[in-house]
Amino acid sequence: HQCIEDIALMRAVPGMTLLSPCDGIEAKKAIRAAFDIDGPVYIRLGRSATPIITNINDTFEVGKGKVLAEGSDITIFATGILVNEAMIAREMLEERGVSAEIVNIHTIKPLDTELVIRSAAKTGRVFTVEEHSVIGGLGSAIAECLAENRPTPVTMIGVEDVFGMSGNVNELLDYFKLTAPHIVEKVLNVLGK
Repeated sequence: HQCIEDIALMRAVPGMTLLSPCDGIEAKKAIRAAFDIDGPVYIRLGRSATPIITNINDTFEVGKGKVLAEGSDITIFATGILVNEAMIAREMLEERGVSAEIVNIHTIKPLDTELVIRSAAKTGRVFTVEEHSVIGGLGSAIAECLAENRPTPVTMIGVEDVFGMSGNVNELLDYFKLTAPHIVEKVLNVLGK
């Protein structure tokens, strides 16, 4: 089973809250937060264990993203299990002279438009990273926000317009070019480096 269209579907449901935690700590916080939401909630969880990258003392607020690392050249907005890959990619990009701001978007709907606009204004170049189709997912939400509020070049890194496949999670991430080295390669190609 691999669902790579669910964000697009859930974003279209009126009044839906869409949460996509990046690790086990954030998943627990998302479930607790969902209990207090008056209306439908969709929590997107991966099937495999993921590295813990958040802290139990970090705040979790529905509708508010979190800057995990400051940067000045580009912003990478990531969600779910690919937040970790984005953090690894950041270190690799730093070695190539690219300063990447990493933003964890654990709430895709409602989107933290204020943070999206502020980070895009700061860096002037946006990338989105998600284990979802590039159609209708996080990248689309970010692009819609910026098109309306602060036109900024956006490159979406995700599953292209193809069906998903069954298999080992790590092998699938590599196959669909969603691992840190692939993210770095895409960023450098777009930047012409």
